[in-house]
Amino acid sequence: MLDANLKAQMQAYMDRIEQPLELVASVDDGSKSQELLDLLREIEGMSDKITLNTAGSDARKPSFAINRPGEDTGIVFAGIPMGHEFTSLVLALLQVGGYPPKVSDDVIAQIKGIEGSFSFETYFSLSCQNCPDVVQALNLMAVLNPNIRHVAIDGALFQEEVEQRQVMAVPTVFLNGEHFGQGRMSVEEVLGKIDTGAAARDAEKLNAKDAFDVLIVGGGPAGAAAAIYAARKGINTGVAAERFGGQVLDTNAIENFISVKETDGPHLAAQLEQHVQSYDVDIMNMQRAQKLIPGTDGALHEVEFASGARLKAKTLILATGARWREVNVPGEKEYRGKGVAYCPHCDGPLFKGKKVAVIGGGNSGVEAAIDLAGLVEHVTLLEFDSKLRADAVLQKKLNSLPNVTVHVSAQTTEITGEGGKVNGLVYKDRNSGEEHRVELAGVFVQIGLVPNTEWLTGTVEMSRFGEIIIDDRGATSIPGIFAAGDVTTVPYKQIVIAVGEGAKAALSAFDHLIRS
Repeated sequence: MLDANLKAQMQAYMDRIEQPLELVASVDDGSKSQELLDLLREIEGMSDKITLNTAGSDARKPSFAINRPGEDTGIVFAGIPMGHEFTSLVLALLQVGGYPPKVSDDVIAQIKGIEGSFSFETYFSLSCQNCPDVVQALNLMAVLNPNIRHVAIDGALFQEEVEQRQVMAVPTVFLNGEHFGQGRMSVEEVLGKIDTGAAARDAEKLNAKDAFDVLIVGGGPAGAAAAIYAARKGINTGVAAERFGGQVLDTNAIENFISVKETDGPHLAAQLEQHVQSYDVDIMNMQRAQKLIPGTDGALHEVEFASGARLKAKTLILATGARWREVNVPGEKEYRGKGVAYCPHCDGPLFKGKKVAVIGGGNSGVEAAIDLAGLVEHVTLLEFDSKLRADAVLQKKLNSLPNVTVHVSAQTTEITGEGGKVNGLVYKDRNSGEEHRVELAGVFVQIGLVPNTEWLTGTVEMSRFGEIIIDDRGATSIPGIFAAGDVTTVPYKQIVIAVGEGAKAALSAFDHLIRS
């Protein structure tokens, strides 16, 4: 089940287990159950502290619980946690086995202090890079608090259940049988939703902070680079971010970050955060900026956040990045997460054997169509322009696929649905004006990015596309306020460019401080 490399890695981790644990498997005669048993037997053989019990009675088969002898820890995997979820399996084994989690003492205390009964269920896919964060967060909470249970469910293995609960995007989380959330969530975000007083307590702490020399708003590559360069100058540096890593967290393969031959978004985002944490930087997560109050005549600049927190600084670096651009047609918002998706790597496996559409003929759209073609029955790609805009090598690959149909000069006008989920879309031929309807189960939107600048209206100067206008030093139209990354007018939205722009903005902010 495990290749030699994975076995060696896992053996090193299993040697860290400090107390006995029991793997309780619920299996049947199917091939997937046999695969699971093979995996669990390999794990059992790696430590004398691990035992395997095949007499589990969970209704989902194959599945297994990770318990301490005589104690139900509340952690269950329904499926075979390989792929992106292999790390979740390893961490669960370590944490149930007594290895201390790598979270702050404040977070641990908050988890342990939660009262009530919480039964979480998370639907994931093995190709989803966003799912492990959610699975690992909820597993950790189950380990630390006996009132919390968590079942991680591979949607590809439990299709009937997925259909019944209308799960059409991963990760999707249910709490006590009711829909709780969808998409990437950190442990802090989950806690913020179930611990209703957490946001107010955090805001109170932030409001008591002294003014920063430089406050960076945004935690993507630009924000991380700015934080490192500012901290290295020895100035008081803070980073306030809605989620550290930003859009990188939703990126799958990264093969053009110089000196790193190949990585993925979540891994790179974790490395960025670790690098920032190695300096004296105040990182404030789960803070969504909602208002900028520029200082005048040398006064401090102020940023107001949705949590109610307000932070002040002598200089600001705005690095709030961008998000997926929407088609903005009827049905898109209504069926988001119910057939309308933005991440083919995450949600593609849920549409196995079905018909889907991809909107967008650039690199991201064509790559999505190619990936999906290996999973689904048929892909219809719609491009507004008169020709595809993707690289020639991608177009060649796309045209070789028998289950892909391409329509150019095609304007999507509506996404339709029935019974709470997508059942098709309507597009107009821009040449003839004729409308066409396509029957399908999913629509993947891949039409680029839009900058996160709504909160800046009426402050810094912006382009007609909503990007912050900056000069060659990263300065905005307001003295002492700088910007960097995908949120600005800098062309070519690339990670490596954002990193450079963040460094430049920090150096410019430092220069502004010493001159003023």
